This record gives sequence, C-alpha cells and structure tokens, in this order.
Amino acid sequence: MKLSFDQIKSIASGAVRIEENEGKISFYRFTSEEEAFYLERSPKDFYKKTFATAGVKLCFETNSKTLGLKVGVECASSRKYFAFDICVNGKLYDSINNYDDIDYPEAYATFSEYNPCEEIEKNIGLPDGDKEIAVYFPWSFAGSLLSLTLDDGATLAPVKNEKILLMYGDSITHGYDALHPINSYSTRFADKLGYTQYNKAIGGEIYVLGLAGMRQDFTPDLITVAYGSNDWSHCDAETFDSNCSQFFKSLVRNYPNTPICVIAPIWRKDENEKKSFGEFTSVVDHIKDIVKKYPQITLINGYDLVPHDEKFFADLRLHPNDKGFEHYAEKIYNMVRE
Repeated sequence: MKLSFDQIKSIASGAVRIEENEGKISFYRFTSEEEAFYLERSPKDFYKKTFATAGVKLCFETNSKTLGLKVGVECASSRKYFAFDICVNGKLYDSINNYDDIDYPEAYATFSEYNPCEEIEKNIGLPDGDKEIAVYFPWSFAGSLLSLTLDDGATLAPVKNEKILLMYGDSITHGYDALHPINSYSTRFADKLGYTQYNKAIGGEIYVLGLAGMRQDFTPDLITVAYGSNDWSHCDAETFDSNCSQFFKSLVRNYPNTPICVIAPIWRKDENEKKSFGEFTSVVDHIKDIVKKYPQITLINGYDLVPHDEKFFADLRLHPNDKGFEHYAEKIYNMVRE
C-alpha cells in the first residue's frame, strides 16, 4: 500500500508547507517570504540552507510488518553526510544514510569522502503488532519523499503533538553536527517536551531583524533563540547590541504572550582569539542587558551546556557531535522544566 500525498501530509510535522511535483514530495521549513528574504540576504549560502529539512518528520501508528521508503536528497548545507532515522516506539530502529559503509574520522564534520547519492530505497521489516513509527529527515540535506509503503490493508493513524516549539538559531540549532538527526539538541529537546518542532535555524547566522519580523501562521507555545557565537566572530559589540535589540523587539511584538528562552553561546575552543567584539564570555552579558526588560524572556547561559572537551565536538572545536548534543539537550530540558 503506497501512501497518498494527502496521507503523507496528515502524518508530517515540522514543515510550513508540503508540495508534490511529478511524484516527489518536498518539505519546507521556511515560508516563501522567509526564503525570499534569504535569497536576497545570502543567495549562495543561507538561501540553500533554507531547504535543509531540519525538524521535519513523519509520525504515525500502524500494524504493518514492513515499511518501504524511497527518498531523495539534495545537499543543503556545507556538510556532505546525511541520514533519515527510522524510530519504532521512540527508539532508533534503522537508518538510511551515506556513511554506514565508510570509515570516517573522529572529526567527521568536514570530511568530504561520503558516498554520493541522489535517491535511496530501503525495505524495512517491523515488529509485530501496533507500534509508533517516526521517520526523521536530514538536517544537512534537503530530504524528499518519493514513496512510503506499508502492507496492504495495514492501519495508519497520524501521531501529532498539540504544542508547538519555534526555534531560531545558528548552525548548532540547525543540527550541525549530529550524525543522526534524532540526536541534534533541537530534536532531542522537542521530543522530550512532546512539542512539534519548527526549526528556523541557519548555519552561520547571527541576530538579524528580517527573520524575527516575519510572523508565522501559527502561535507557538514556546520559542527558543540561540545566536551569539557567529556574532562574536563577525560583529563589534555596538553592532551586536543593535541587531539583538531589534530582533527581540520584533519577536516580542509578534508573540506577546509566548514564553521565550534565550540560549547564550556554548563553549568554543577558539574562545581566546582576539575579536573586535571583545571577550567571548561577555556575549551573555550583552544579551542579558537587552532582554531584561521583557518579562516573558528567560536567559540561559549556555557556556557549560556541553563539556569543554574537543571529544564532544564533531569538528573538535565548535559544533557538538551526538555525545555533545546529549549533554546540551538534557541540560536545556531540565532548565526549561524548572
């Protein structure tokens, strides 16, 4: 039984729009207006990253004994690896990726010799009885669906989370550098909360007014914002203060009743380099001064969310690996619960 376009839409989350063209189903996490903004802002880099499927997943209950997936991929970041993770009852069960058959180094983030491909098909045997299936799409590539099949006559019931988590941020919120998309902190955090994730993060991004000024068609139950590391690298303190102030002014205007958690940057190995901004650890102080007038905003100092050890980083300096993200997600979840 091949699922129809309408059935796929009913089990999908994390995409603001879903389109079918000649049998290919594409999932978009940014609105057309937001894509147009990034086409003007950074046509060769950020615009491409808008098509990465970070936070997109299919989730449903079924009694099918098999799952057939045919997926397509297009590079949508600076990374060359990807994975579609298939979970059964909340645990990783299988994965469709381009790295299982190769030896990749400890610093796998910038490794370039991953298996190139555009389409992959896989048939997966499932446990007996009713179970919940979740298919997580890549954060690093634009993942598309060419077909999803279940046993003829199998049941299909969409699984949806009622509450919404809207996430803004840079590469780390985008997903860099989780080998498995289920292990990025953004996905771990959303799943632990039981919220639907809408991920608006872009690798390399800073606080920018344009994105914050565009209201979504939904009202989120919680918003997280995690910039600052790239700002420290590329901005002076005066520019940062202006950008950050405008960002939160617009965000609060758009969502006056939604709690907002602001996550200041995690540790980075090159934090002692000289920058026009000043000390890296002072970024949190600048953010604190800006957001203190907004009662709905809670500031989290992210400096110690990931251990200060390169073994927790996929590039050995800046972007967490799956182990690093485990620390990040667990600590953020506990802080937000409090």
